[in-house]
Amino acid sequence: MDAPLWTETHAPTLSELPQPEAREGLQRAVEEPMNLVVYGPRGAGKTAAVRALAAATHADPDNDFVELNVADFFDRTKKEIRSDPRFSQFLEGRSKLSKRDMISHVLKEQASYQPVSGDFRTVLLDNAEAIREDFQQALRRVMEQHYEATQFVIATRQPSKLIPPIESRCFPIPMRAPTHAETVEVLQRVVDREGVDHDADGLEYVAGYGDGDLRKALLGAQMAAEAAGEVTMTAAYEALGDVGMADELEAMLEAADAGEFADARDGLDELLYDEGFEGEEVLRELLETARGRYDGEELARLYRLAGEVDFEMSEGNGDRVHIGRLLAELGR
Repeated sequence: MDAPLWTETHAPTLSELPQPEAREGLQRAVEEPMNLVVYGPRGAGKTAAVRALAAATHADPDNDFVELNVADFFDRTKKEIRSDPRFSQFLEGRSKLSKRDMISHVLKEQASYQPVSGDFRTVLLDNAEAIREDFQQALRRVMEQHYEATQFVIATRQPSKLIPPIESRCFPIPMRAPTHAETVEVLQRVVDREGVDHDADGLEYVAGYGDGDLRKALLGAQMAAEAAGEVTMTAAYEALGDVGMADELEAMLEAADAGEFADARDGLDELLYDEGFEGEEVLRELLETARGRYDGEELARLYRLAGEVDFEMSEGNGDRVHIGRLLAELGR
């Protein structure tokens, strides 16, 4: 989709979050700032909820809210981290740092900045299920050193992976997947704001397509609107009834076979981040596509790799890095 994503242009305020329990917990954090662990399944709206918290808390959230995606560190090489303009200014002249020390240094620098407005800044560590224990120990020390001027928010699918010293310093905010009715309500609000024609059956269909993943539902509604100019039952079914990724996956496998790993990973990034597919979906469809491309020992090898990747993703680690490893192995 070339147009701005509805998930961004219609980011919710605190009062618009569909889960009342999360709304209440986050509102309490506005009135009494504290470190938080926001946890729940993929697509529940954890990141959007923390952004809403920052908007409600800070007079200047553009400067006093820092969002660090853990996958931007642990799923990338040291060279990629150094070349990222968000981090390069902190790492200049520090060529011998390990990846763990690079991450710790960036976090310390961000936490040490004085707030532009108010008394504190908010630092979000998103997708924190990928944080290794050694980095969690470094994070604990940073939290201890900068507790007066920095609010830390950790968003994760697996809070059980956090070490006790971090858990004890954070107030838990559980975020369940939105119900079908809550998803329909969000979709109704967004299509009304967009001025897109729709009907109740169309919104119901898109909510079912999302199946508890609010991001997926919003992107599905946008796909229907861009394809047909409306979100009716007919438009939604035609746009989403046969949504797949076969062409993209075929191109990824072709690039991987040719040893063009960067191109293969670009295709993977588009599916995971731009299109909003889950890692499990991509892996399942990749195997489906591979059956028409490989056979014999080559296909059996791919299935062995896929089994390892599926297990690693079930442990809560980064989808991108593990599916990327599978693509790299294909190119060898």
